[in-house]
Amino acid sequence: MIVLAVLRHHQRLADMAGGNNVSESSVRRWRDELIALLAAQAPRLDRALKKVARRGGEVVLIDGTLIPAQRRAGRADRRNYSGKHAVTACTSSP
Repeated sequence: MIVLAVLRHHQRLADMAGGNNVSESSVRRWRDELIALLAAQAPRLDRALKKVARRGGEVVLIDGTLIPAQRRAGRADRRNYSGKHAVTACTSSP
């Protein structure tokens, strides 16, 4: 549960370790072991695409992970910004 909280809710390793009376290095090791286990179970992209092609698929949606990064500020950075990830307000009609 500790590692799931770290991965899913972006909890700091030190916070989770201290709150559960274990060392930070133990939480780090558990996290790394779980990531390696999950990666070993995941299908390779090339094999997954070949499988889709064999079944006649034409469109593949790939889910990605947002990684925080620092960019240049100002007008020069606009050419490096796709705008695909934005926070928008959603409204629903009754």
